[in-house]
Amino acid sequence: MAESPVRPENNAAAGILEEFSEYLDVPMSIAIEVGRRTMRVREILQLKPDSIVVINKAAGENLGVYINSRLIAFGEILELEGKSGIRLTDFVVQN
Repeated sequence: MAESPVRPENNAAAGILEEFSEYLDVPMSIAIEVGRRTMRVREILQLKPDSIVVINKAAGENLGVYINSRLIAFGEILELEGKSGIRLTDFVVQN
């Protein structure tokens, strides 16, 4: 999906963006986790193209969105103009 510029919705958001402007181009790793599964080495060695790995999530369940290995949000897969993307549905608030 194409990157879109950050657009502040109000003066508070504009102030935050200005305060952190020197950090806005710092690269961060983002990972979208569909599911996890533990497998035996024997099962992993038997994987080949077209293999199906069953995971513990049902279709339509939220996916985990991680930045630098830290869960920050949940999302859902969507199709847009022939490409797949993630719509963020909830953010994780950690104290």
